[in-house]
Amino acid sequence: TVASPRHPRTRRRRSCGEPSTEISVVNAVDPVVDVEEKERPKQPKQKARHTGDFSVSIPAPERRRTPSDLNQQGWPSWLMAVAGEAIRDWTPRRANTFEKLDRIGQGTYSNVYKARDLLTGKIVALKKVRFDNLEPESVKFMAREILVLRKLNHPNVIKLEGLVTSRMSSSLYLIFEYMEHDLAGLAACHGIKFTEPQVKCYMKQLLSGLEHCHNQGVLHRDIKGSNLLIDNEGILKIADFGLATFYDPEQKKPLTSRVVTLWYRPPELLLGATYYSVGVDLWSAGCILAELISGKPIMPGRTEVEQLHKIFKLCGSPSEQYWKKSKLPNATLFKPQQPYKRCIAETFKDFPSSSLPLIETLLSIDPEERSTATAALNSEFFTTEPYACEPSSLPKYPPSKEMDVKLRDEQARRQRGLASKVNAVDGARKVKVSERANRAVPAPEANAEIQANLDVCETLFSSYSFTNAFTILCSFHLILRISHERSF
Repeated sequence: TVASPRHPRTRRRRSCGEPSTEISVVNAVDPVVDVEEKERPKQPKQKARHTGDFSVSIPAPERRRTPSDLNQQGWPSWLMAVAGEAIRDWTPRRANTFEKLDRIGQGTYSNVYKARDLLTGKIVALKKVRFDNLEPESVKFMAREILVLRKLNHPNVIKLEGLVTSRMSSSLYLIFEYMEHDLAGLAACHGIKFTEPQVKCYMKQLLSGLEHCHNQGVLHRDIKGSNLLIDNEGILKIADFGLATFYDPEQKKPLTSRVVTLWYRPPELLLGATYYSVGVDLWSAGCILAELISGKPIMPGRTEVEQLHKIFKLCGSPSEQYWKKSKLPNATLFKPQQPYKRCIAETFKDFPSSSLPLIETLLSIDPEERSTATAALNSEFFTTEPYACEPSSLPKYPPSKEMDVKLRDEQARRQRGLASKVNAVDGARKVKVSERANRAVPAPEANAEIQANLDVCETLFSSYSFTNAFTILCSFHLILRISHERSF
């Protein structure tokens, strides 16, 4: 039997070393009122345990609520032991109160399903998080995502509506509002070409969501088209905070550089930076802006070495002053022998003139020159005609997500393979599998790209297909680096 949710209430909590924040939990709160709560002495502060760039406070058992009591609410002990702070004051939903309708997304560590809430009839999205044998590290990453989502409250940021768990299962579902599209799926659809007012509408919403995240001390660290969800009313919401983290503007804590999907990863991360700020998200936003206008990804690299090469060719190689002040771990290894000239204006000469200054700013090699999301919203791009259209005036598209594009591509590949076999039997020309439509493909998933880079490097070494000493050094360094940083 599922207990019906009580009225939400606002409670004070402390998350990941951040200042105390008022958190309003909707549709997933269990008040659990204790009449003696105010009379009891305050518990001493708990020390945070640090793992990489993530720290989570693991509270000691409190007199007002014991682990066994919480288990009676439905939380399994393995989850309470590691993620007690993240799920405090929440009551889980039971899995049998939802009906799965379709799988709409897939990542390295999770699947996303379209589902129906059997209690309300509402269509929702369920993100199923997979754990590696209940290892505490895996649970901590999930706990961080929940803590981040509970702290954010903005029209352009996806809202966490609740959690689903089971006493018998080691899986956990996050409940989100259902969104019909993602930006990558729409951009890859044949016949869809965004107008300038539409691009401004989407970018204004993206930057507004990022502005809120950054003001709350949160870095998303994986901005890309498939993580920008859109509903039928044209509202864009930033989603998938699995790689997000709390950050300190004073830069007191090192962070991992193994984040952001390769095509949208800024140069400082490719060069091994561990101290960074909002500039990583703004670089990704600049890539999205240019992609929306051009209709395809602007820097689709296959490896980290190639990605840096594409960045330097478009944005210019860093100045000597930048190399000296940055002190990046891989600066010596990846520094080009011949400097590249910045050519954004020439490359995008057909773009709307008002967009070029913003693209120039967001794609600055020096992250400090990318400014802030607030400054981007006040740029010439949004203050000159034609202005951004209203979200409600955007075209009504059929449901389209990046996974739909991948499924269509896979089906097309199978059909080509079948045709190749038939033609071979008939004695006709064999159709090469490499013959594909000349259009952009979806971006690689951030975590899957790490393994892909490792596979590419190992292939390079096995074939000895090096063109120069620079490629040898870069590939060797990449293998060592990825081997030591595959978990973050």
